[in-house]
Amino acid sequence: MTNLRKSRTEIHLLNICLPFLGLAVFVLASVDRAWSQSPTPSNPNQQQQQPAQPGQQPDQNAQPDAGGPGADNGVIAIPKKNPSDEPPPAPPAPPEPKVKNPEGMGNVTVHIDVPEVTVDVGVLLEKTGQFVPGLKPSNFRVYEDGVEQKVEGFKRVEAPITALLLCEFAARGWIFRINMLNSAWAFTQQLRPQDFVALETFDLKQHIDVDFTQNHQEIQQAVQELAMESYAPAAFSETSVFDALHDALDRLSRIPGQKYIVLIATGIDTMSKLTFDQIYKQVKESRDITIYSVSTDGLVEELTGGSPGMGGAIRDMTYLQADNEMKSFAQATGGQFFRPVFQGELPDMVRNINANIRAKYELIYRPTNAKQDGTYRKLQVKLVDDEGQPLRMQDQKHKPLKYDIIAREGYRAKQEVE
Repeated sequence: MTNLRKSRTEIHLLNICLPFLGLAVFVLASVDRAWSQSPTPSNPNQQQQQPAQPGQQPDQNAQPDAGGPGADNGVIAIPKKNPSDEPPPAPPAPPEPKVKNPEGMGNVTVHIDVPEVTVDVGVLLEKTGQFVPGLKPSNFRVYEDGVEQKVEGFKRVEAPITALLLCEFAARGWIFRINMLNSAWAFTQQLRPQDFVALETFDLKQHIDVDFTQNHQEIQQAVQELAMESYAPAAFSETSVFDALHDALDRLSRIPGQKYIVLIATGIDTMSKLTFDQIYKQVKESRDITIYSVSTDGLVEELTGGSPGMGGAIRDMTYLQADNEMKSFAQATGGQFFRPVFQGELPDMVRNINANIRAKYELIYRPTNAKQDGTYRKLQVKLVDDEGQPLRMQDQKHKPLKYDIIAREGYRAKQEVE
């Protein structure tokens, strides 16, 4: 009984002390939390954390002093990164190697040209000299040294011209001078505003009457002045055709683009330093120069006919040889040779020259022989139909028409070091 009372008394005292014990624990916990949030001497800059307001979301971007988002890290402190712990930067790229030329040699660059050949082709009706339009790239076949080439570029061109009138003006006879002047005058009548033309005459020596100009009245005036002198005795009866043609080729070689020489002469050479073989070789190797030759002895040849009183067969042979040489110059460069007899033929002759000069087909190919060895390459152009057979032309009455293909006989390849 006594023990039972004692137990009840202890339980009663325990019930009385428990509230006070809980209050003491609460007070101690509050004091400890306040102490941890108050500034300390070792950290005077520490700010007292404000309690969150009811309903306010915690700041997800807040960074604790230890680093890292506080909401994600909880009570774990993540130390800040030490700059010494950063990975070393990537090493710089090595400098480009410099090639040092041998001593005494300047800077040397290597330039490789891919060879490309341009061929101007005229297709003219044999009877009328009319240019044949409407041809397609598939109608052309180009052969270099007998090997067919692949045509990569094709177009019909009709552009201004750069032409040199190279005229013989010697004391061989007034009829030759008159024929030359008529031919030159007829050519000047068909010039266009953008054409560049020069006039040069020769006998024993060469004379530049008018340099290249677009003032065609100046050219025509020079021809008229020569006409005033045509009946007077000329200075020399000797002629240097080959030397004059050599100087003309050398002069035109320094002008870019396609050029033309209209050689109006008897073709008889008596005093040149060069031989026919030498000048013919230079003509064949010329680049971008086409020669049209006009003989001034057509009427004389028709009138003499081998008559002994006019020099007979010997004189005819001289003219015939001169014509063949002038014809060779024209054919080697893709031009034409004319031998008008009467003045009425001149308009058609000049019209044919203009048709061939201005209206052409331009073919471009890369030769299968890409060597730049300076060798001479022979060219041949053929026309074929859609089935690869030789192209046949006919008029409106279905009569066959013959045509001429006007193109260079060949070209000289560039040297590797040029």
